Amino acid sequence: MKSIQEAQAEIIEEFAGLSDWEERFQVLIELGESLPKYPDEKKKDEFLVPGCQSRVWIAPEMKEGQLFFFADSDTSLTKGLIAILVKVFSGHTPDEISQSSLEFIETIGLQKFLSISRRNGLHNMIQILMDYAKNNSNN
Repeated sequence: MKSIQEAQAEIIEEFAGLSDWEERFQVLIELGESLPKYPDEKKKDEFLVPGCQSRVWIAPEMKEGQLFFFADSDTSLTKGLIAILVKVFSGHTPDEISQSSLEFIETIGLQKFLSISRRNGLHNMIQILMDYAKNNSNN
């Protein structure tokens, strides 16, 4: 399993060769399409991310001390955003997640090309993932 830093570096590399935001949007959409199918039984309000323009569900699962995340959204771009967060965080311990920083978001320029409402939604998704990690941490 790649470390959180290695996963971020991989995403940075993937976006580095893209010349415009249209290409970046396409990569995000493709990443969203690659998410595993979200369990229908988890499409409940308790898993909805508040404050997102789109409907976003994030469901955690703890296995052998590691958190795994299932996620889905009703829009392609938002599904891509949550896909990159799942790619970075899923399969790591709550402590690893809680102690990580997400440099890749600024490095690939997500903050620059997202609308204010999508930036707020991205922030809320990150906060939910961090909250799941904190609530399952041994510290």
